[in-house]
Amino acid sequence: MNKRIFLYWILSIVFAMLSFSVHATDFQQQMTLKRNVQLKNMSFMDRGEEQGELLSNPPSGDSLMVRIAEIEIDPVYLNEYKEILKTEAAASIKLEPGVIAILPMFQQEKPNQVRILEVYANKAAYQAHLQSPHFLIYKTSTLKMVKSLQLIQMTALDIEILKSVLKKLD
Repeated sequence: MNKRIFLYWILSIVFAMLSFSVHATDFQQQMTLKRNVQLKNMSFMDRGEEQGELLSNPPSGDSLMVRIAEIEIDPVYLNEYKEILKTEAAASIKLEPGVIAILPMFQQEKPNQVRILEVYANKAAYQAHLQSPHFLIYKTSTLKMVKSLQLIQMTALDIEILKSVLKKLD
């Protein structure tokens, strides 16, 4: 099984476990925001060759970019935020070859405390992610919802463990 397909499959399961009801109004709001976000003339999907270059070398422990985002959400916007985040994470995994994993979670006892484990093939993949239409929609549509944000750079202790997990679940 291809590693990207596997990761997409795993994240799909996680998203299903964390699923929240989708409201038509939330979808309509997201589509309106999508139309209103001013993007560069070239869409992210049209940059396939550029994306291919991001993964010309297989990710290694030295090149991987790993971070944990710690986010506090205004409880008033919690359900709306979760839907927007779920959409963005799924699009990132599906559309961006340099995004290895985006795993959103929230604390059970404090559901407005969100944590996102992000793994990118390298810094170029991360920079490309920041310019993707789905990330720009996420960022602009959640600004009023986020009370605090802390991005913590991490270093993988042992990249072989990640490879073992992928092989084990293959």
